[in-house]
Amino acid sequence: MSLSLSMAAFALAASISPGPVNIVALGSGARHGLRASLAHVAGATLGFCLLLVLVGLGLHQLLLRWPLLGLLLHWGGVAFLLYMAWKLAADDGQLGGSHPLQAPSAWHGAAMQWLNPKAWLAAVAGVGAYTGGEQQLLWLFAWIYGPICFLSVASWAWAGSVIRQYLGNPRHLRRLNRGLAVLLVGSAIYLVLQGQQVAALR
Repeated sequence: MSLSLSMAAFALAASISPGPVNIVALGSGARHGLRASLAHVAGATLGFCLLLVLVGLGLHQLLLRWPLLGLLLHWGGVAFLLYMAWKLAADDGQLGGSHPLQAPSAWHGAAMQWLNPKAWLAAVAGVGAYTGGEQQLLWLFAWIYGPICFLSVASWAWAGSVIRQYLGNPRHLRRLNRGLAVLLVGSAIYLVLQGQQVAALR
């Protein structure tokens, strides 16, 4: 029981803290509402749980053996964050209209987790701390992590949906979107700097 509670505490701390996935969930909630954002939330949850299990089964060792694959994931993450930032910054702030912007899909949520260094760090650290190479503990960790991750990301989408009622003026929504876009660009810059530090250490 104490191990399960510790796993749950780790999952909550890692899932609810700010990061690219949660920033997009907040923006989606503000733009589209909670219900329309749940596909992104579900995709992010399933994407992370799959990542967690595969890291536990040895994916991280594969990346260490094939550094080019890790490099592709790294720069793919940078490109994806910049793409999502551009989508937010380009939004006109109109909640209705003839060409409404679509809410982020489940695929977007899953892809963001796989291209998100925060998710990789949480998966590697969590697997190292709690499973000890035992598959039974790995599956327990994934089952605990899943609902906590879903509720954590959903809480950001819900917060966005609460803000939505104050965003009737398109100018206010544009400001929010551009602020979130700046945060995503900041995350991308952090990724670039982190990659340069790793290269320097090599």
